[in-house]
Amino acid sequence: MSVLQEISSDVRNMKQMENFVLFRRTNEIKEELRRGVRKSYREVIDVSWGDPHRAGVKPLSFVRQVLAACLYPELMDGDKLMVDVKQRAQRLLGTCAGGSVGSYCATAGIPQILQSISQYIMRRDGGVPCHPENIYISPGSQWALTNILKVLVNSEASPRTGVLIPVPCHSTTIISLTTLGAVAVPYYLREERGWALEMEELQRALDSAKGVCNPVALYMINPGNPAGYVQSRKSIQEVIRFAAEKKLFLLADEVYQDCVYGKESEFVSYKRALAEIGAPLSDSVELASFHTASKGLMGECGLRTGYVELVNLDPAVMKHINNLFSTNSCPILGQIALDVMVNPPQPGDPSYPLYLKETQHIRASLAQNVRRVEEVINSFPDFSCQPLEGGAFAFPRLFLPPKAIERAKEAGLQPDTFYCLRLLEEAGVLFSPGTEYGQKEGTYHIRFCIMTPTDTMEEILRRLSAFHEQFMKEFS
Repeated sequence: MSVLQEISSDVRNMKQMENFVLFRRTNEIKEELRRGVRKSYREVIDVSWGDPHRAGVKPLSFVRQVLAACLYPELMDGDKLMVDVKQRAQRLLGTCAGGSVGSYCATAGIPQILQSISQYIMRRDGGVPCHPENIYISPGSQWALTNILKVLVNSEASPRTGVLIPVPCHSTTIISLTTLGAVAVPYYLREERGWALEMEELQRALDSAKGVCNPVALYMINPGNPAGYVQSRKSIQEVIRFAAEKKLFLLADEVYQDCVYGKESEFVSYKRALAEIGAPLSDSVELASFHTASKGLMGECGLRTGYVELVNLDPAVMKHINNLFSTNSCPILGQIALDVMVNPPQPGDPSYPLYLKETQHIRASLAQNVRRVEEVINSFPDFSCQPLEGGAFAFPRLFLPPKAIERAKEAGLQPDTFYCLRLLEEAGVLFSPGTEYGQKEGTYHIRFCIMTPTDTMEEILRRLSAFHEQFMKEFS
């Protein structure tokens, strides 16, 4: 079996088996704590998800107030809501059929909200044109990505369709690919260089696909999930030129674009970088870029809402995409959250002072957590955490002793899953093992969400430090 086939089947099978072990034990421990079983902790801290609200981050008041007013318009009759909240809710309800969030909407989304997203993208990209008819609102960015992959992947082709994906990469994407009958072609990010993407590695990955599959697309994640890197403008433009030369469709996962905190880091969208290269590439490279209200400062994961913008696609393909997206339009409440995300309160608005205070608090907490995670993790000789520049996760490397690796094998688990299971059992902290996301053979990692309140992160690091010291003593 080739490396490409192995990564596809291994990740799919691993996610079903190893995650089941961790989640099942988490539920058992929670039940034991409810029954009064004595442990060294009173609650399980679950930071295995990219879910800020689950981790304790408070929702943004303006977002929830607008949603509440749209759900129950009678709230606008009193004086509990700011005038700009009422105005936003009234405007958005006016875009809904029958003035109700319970109505259906157009396939691509509510036209006025699509216009708001278009204007946001133009502001973000320094005036690069953006057309609402090229944007589709969807029930989450992963749903949108899967539908674009359906267009790209020919399940009956021989050889099979291939898509280049980064390692590490969220396993949901790999599962989507393999379910559609495609081959995930891994390219490895250079961990020791801050998870840098090197053009030689992209070429190596492309060469490895010969005789196995026909690569048609290149999937990028920026800022990185789970690795926390942020691509430079130069790196992005190198990728675009590579895609143009190799005739690859670009898939840009940019859902953490408002979570960039590295001192030398700046988010540059793939669309903006493409426009800055200029013709003929800016008029020919095909690109799909994804964003969502689930991630970043808003963190409204439960609303399951995102959008995709399509660039330089043939009109016939766009018609096919329109048919695909019409099968599952996005709920109205999610679209309202998207409108607030792309058009938040501005200076001078009544809600702006509180909105600014809340978003600044989230950013400050995230920056402090980044500093503390790097400081604590790198204080252990058998941990290594690359500089965190963006996104919502830390993905440090774990150097496990041979005895721990052997014990994991005896238990039928990957070594980093074994570590995570012991951490859960003994310290009440749930992380994700690096094996879920792909990693170079012989390396082990853990992933955890760093978008938490600072006191929660301090407790996580306290528990992790005590556990890790004891674990390494046991297996040294």
